[in-house]
Amino acid sequence: MSVYQLDDDLWFPDPHQGEEGGLIAVGGDLSPDRLLLAYSNGFFPWYSFRHESQPSWYCPMDRFVIIPKEIHISHTMRQMMAQNKYSVTFNEDFDAVIRGCAEVNGRCHDGGAWLGPDMIEAYTKLHDMGYAVSVEVWESMDATAGSTSESPRGKLVGGLYGVSFNNIFFGESMFSLVPSASKLALIRLAQALDMIGGPLIDCQFETPHLKSMGGRYMSYETYMEIIRSQQQTEHNKE
Repeated sequence: MSVYQLDDDLWFPDPHQGEEGGLIAVGGDLSPDRLLLAYSNGFFPWYSFRHESQPSWYCPMDRFVIIPKEIHISHTMRQMMAQNKYSVTFNEDFDAVIRGCAEVNGRCHDGGAWLGPDMIEAYTKLHDMGYAVSVEVWESMDATAGSTSESPRGKLVGGLYGVSFNNIFFGESMFSLVPSASKLALIRLAQALDMIGGPLIDCQFETPHLKSMGGRYMSYETYMEIIRSQQQTEHNKE
């Protein structure tokens, strides 16, 4: 097992040679070209920005994913959705979502916090290029009477963001200010992907939250077969 040092050239090593936890390389940068190359091959950056001066790159051999058509919607979530208390949008306030993911519950002050200024800047650039997507959950104006929110939709109470191309979504982070807001964002994302034939949401790592919503493991080989097949499908459409 090895951890490689990246340089200024755009490349990644064979992920099969990485550590058991998925760490395979350090260094390089967070440029859009490197990030897109990374996600195209199953890599993603993750590092403590206060304690590490360069990105660490991971590529787990067992991928925790959600198949959009398999998203599990619990009875409680169905009841919540039927109340129409919250609305969901896409790409309406990427900046607020990524900062919410960074700051909710004091995350940014944790010793291992990873969503620092450099990461926020990098994914904002990807968003400006059309490759990073946010999903916003809003509490209705009626429910937030007296709120100081500047949005006509009401108050932003949750959301998620990630990288998206070829109808595959590579999830990065989510947050909730009210119970289950991030679950609602994920459900609406899965439903939207399913409608356009999107085959995969990459969750990176297992959490009880994601497992309860239908997350499961697949091998890196199967994962990459899906990514390459989808890439070819989208190329044939051009």
